[in-house]
Amino acid sequence: MSAHAQTAEKGLNTALLCQESYVCSGTDEAVFECDECGTLQCQRCEEELHRQERLRNHERTRIRPGHVPYCDNCKGANGNIVHNSATGSRQRAAMRCQMCKINLCVECQKRMHAGGNKRKHPITMYHGSKPQEEEEEGMDEETKRRKMTEKVASFLLVDETEEIQVINEEDFIKKLDCKPDQHLKVVSIFGNTGDGKSHTLNHTFFYGREVFKTSPAQESCTVGVWAAYDPVHKVVVIDTEGLLGATVNVSQRTRLLLKVLAISDLVIYRTHADRLHNDLFKFLGDASEAYLKHFTKELKATTARCGLDVPLSTLGPAVIIFHETVHTKLLGSDHPSEAPEKLIQDRFRKLSRFPEAFSSIHYKGTRTYNPPTDFSGLRRAVEYQLENNTTRSPRQPGVIFKALKALSDRFSGEIPDDQMAHSSFFPDEYFTCSTVCLSCGCGCKNSMNHAKEGVPHEAKSRCRYSHQYDNRVYTCKACYERGKEVNVVPKTSASTDSPWMGLAKYAWSGYVIECPNCGVVYRSRQYWFGNQDPVDTVVRTEIEHVWPGTDGFLKDNNNAAQRLLDGMNFMAQSVSELSLGPTKAVTSWLTDQIAPAYWRPNSQILNCNKCGTSFKDNDTKHHCRACGEGFCDGCSSKTRPVPERGWGPAPVRVCDNCLDSRGIRLDVPESQTEEEGGTLIARKVGEAVQNTLGAVVTAIDIPLGLVKDAARPAYWVPDHEILHCHNCQKEFNIKLSKHHCRACGQGFCDECSNERRAVPSRGWDHPVRVCFNCSKKPGDL
Repeated sequence: MSAHAQTAEKGLNTALLCQESYVCSGTDEAVFECDECGTLQCQRCEEELHRQERLRNHERTRIRPGHVPYCDNCKGANGNIVHNSATGSRQRAAMRCQMCKINLCVECQKRMHAGGNKRKHPITMYHGSKPQEEEEEGMDEETKRRKMTEKVASFLLVDETEEIQVINEEDFIKKLDCKPDQHLKVVSIFGNTGDGKSHTLNHTFFYGREVFKTSPAQESCTVGVWAAYDPVHKVVVIDTEGLLGATVNVSQRTRLLLKVLAISDLVIYRTHADRLHNDLFKFLGDASEAYLKHFTKELKATTARCGLDVPLSTLGPAVIIFHETVHTKLLGSDHPSEAPEKLIQDRFRKLSRFPEAFSSIHYKGTRTYNPPTDFSGLRRAVEYQLENNTTRSPRQPGVIFKALKALSDRFSGEIPDDQMAHSSFFPDEYFTCSTVCLSCGCGCKNSMNHAKEGVPHEAKSRCRYSHQYDNRVYTCKACYERGKEVNVVPKTSASTDSPWMGLAKYAWSGYVIECPNCGVVYRSRQYWFGNQDPVDTVVRTEIEHVWPGTDGFLKDNNNAAQRLLDGMNFMAQSVSELSLGPTKAVTSWLTDQIAPAYWRPNSQILNCNKCGTSFKDNDTKHHCRACGEGFCDGCSSKTRPVPERGWGPAPVRVCDNCLDSRGIRLDVPESQTEEEGGTLIARKVGEAVQNTLGAVVTAIDIPLGLVKDAARPAYWVPDHEILHCHNCQKEFNIKLSKHHCRACGQGFCDECSNERRAVPSRGWDHPVRVCFNCSKKPGDL
């Protein structure tokens, strides 16, 4: 017994014998341990056993010095592995009984050798715990790999609405738990819901650990896109939501899958069907077409825009079709002379699908007679593809995040129900702009969100004329014949005319068409009779698309009436300013100069004489014509004649205190009364002048309000539709006036539209009011 103990301490397991007894009758030394067979095997038994087709893919581990076998008693009589009741997993042996010739864990040893003669059986102990450094030195490569994946955890990368759940690059690297300068590849998996995609990733990369959640429930356990870092192969592993699953956002989920495919270096398509379905080939074929049509250009732009050191490959990832069958043979079994990949290409051609975007397509199949599934072949195929850097090179995690972010920003937003196509997995509507021409109904052919880069809408076909939108565009015929295409618009006056001269010419000879190169080429009433249409003489007509939110084309740019109103408004504002006085201080001073002597000066009136309210700078002070004290408007709103002060017979403003003091004789000296007579006349004249100027303003404002809508240019938004400022969203009221931008026609407050620029396209050749947004636009408006 001491000899056995000494042997055990040296780490030599000379007592490990073959447990299969298939060829050697259990006398030969064990060389392999088969995890799926659950036994130690000698060289001869291992070879004979695994020549059988159903056992050929079993995973075997070569026994090294210091190897500790599994407990023999944890294996039942029928050969099935029995898990330990306490830990829920199969246990390694802690000792070997020399009499019984079996390996036992601590629990089984207590149960089997607790009583009787077995208590006296000699026992050899296996290795106990060692320091971590010594333990790692004694580990084989497979055990070290398993240990590296023990702390790996997955995280939600993109949710089902295509929203990225990672804040930035640093957050992405932190959740991956890798180094920022580590060069990685991306492996993703696709397939129908319920085919075991998460289970496949767990066993292929993480040795069976449930890094990606699995569930026996009917509902899909993977919603959105999840990611995890595999430190062994140095790859970002991505798990996706299954196809054909119950989801509300089918179109957005399908588009999300292609975004994941675009950033992947290797794609595993997992199928559990006994025969390969057409959906597999249609999915890959349509994905290839959509990738080349929409994503190749965007990936190139992302490389240039982000200044990436590693260019993003415009050629798609490699594809491995992992096919697991139960009752049917694997692809190519009936045709040994033909490779499975050739048969797959034939299926693509029969369905008129051409997977040109993928760098390569490989087939890897496994037939499962008895669970569990063998993933060793898939693991070897994945490792081989990851070592190939010919087409796709490893890159830093920051580059991976930037590519995903760029694709998400470009191809995002809801997909209208009427544009959901079911004839293809990836129709153009999922990636192109959803804007439709209002005139002909033709859709924009540019990619989604192209307006953010200043790219205008563009249609596949020509538009038709619509009287509702008047979508005609005039071009100068003389310039067109010289090889130039210059747009011209009808307008009130030429750019060389002053505003008032232009109005006069407009009244006499009508509107003009002016070319920047040729000058004025047409006047509508140039002659008394016989004036020809401009289309027949000086301009060409083209029909253009009408996109929502864009301005009209040949809508009336004759703004003569509005110019006249602007002039009247300017005059009214000048008169109004005169009636209000230049400043508050001057107004108060003038009032005091012409006020009767018994009035208290404005400078001494700080509070209302009745309610005590303090006067602010903008508050108006009112004098009672009877007592001369200062009051607020609420305390001096009544009127009555005050003949004793010279105010009569017409009623004048008095305070509430003096309202009922009729008939009271005010004792005023004759000299003061005579002085009051002069100042009283001056005060009455001042009030008359002020009232007259106010009446002038009112007289001008009334007709302006009546004709404003009639004079409004066609592209201006009507006043009754403007409820708040188009820029700052302030609500309009009596104090906040509305102003139209002469370029876009929207309504703004004064602060948001105080810029001045000429707008030749609208017929305003001199600087006029424009909003901040139009003022910032480059070039002519």
